[in-house]
Amino acid sequence: MTPPVVKNLIIANCVALLATELLPMGDDIIERFALFNVAGPLFKSYQVFTYMFLHGGVSHLFFNMFALWMFGRQLEYELGSQRFFTYYMVCGVGAALLQMGVGYAEYQHALAAGGLQAAMQYLYTPTVGASGAVFGLLLAFGVLHPNNVIMLIFPPIALKAKWFVLIYGLLELFFGLSGYQSGVAHFAHLGGMLWGLGLLLWWRKQRKIFF
Repeated sequence: MTPPVVKNLIIANCVALLATELLPMGDDIIERFALFNVAGPLFKSYQVFTYMFLHGGVSHLFFNMFALWMFGRQLEYELGSQRFFTYYMVCGVGAALLQMGVGYAEYQHALAAGGLQAAMQYLYTPTVGASGAVFGLLLAFGVLHPNNVIMLIFPPIALKAKWFVLIYGLLELFFGLSGYQSGVAHFAHLGGMLWGLGLLLWWRKQRKIFF
């Protein structure tokens, strides 16, 4: 059985994709609610929340929602619905904040190196997706259940959750710094994990969770 927050998050993300794909104002929805560079004219503060409910297509949505369903169910049962929702949103917003910081730094670097024309691409490229929040869920699962075995599809090997999270985090850091897989918000993924870890440690200090 799927608990209520996970179920409603999946529904909200699916409805948002249908709206952007099927409604005549789909492009306007992206322009208004995706996350844009803080230095650009399209940026609005509420985008740090809304961007995580938009996706770039069916496959993007499917993999994020599958991971949300796969890891989120157990975490919601363990943390409780209210705390789980708080955790999910903190990871998503934290992912946006790190992505904004990196995007602004890239814009400033391009501006200094090549002028305004070279830097314009950084102002109008939207960031969408629940990946930052989902990476926070992966981090939480690895922290709370470090020795649970996760079976990967590609490659088809079994890994303990703690190694899965560590390898994934290092890969995202490598891709983010190296520039490989451009077009993927690697620092948003890292931001979700870092803010998630910070919140888990804070809750442990407050004796609200134990691990």
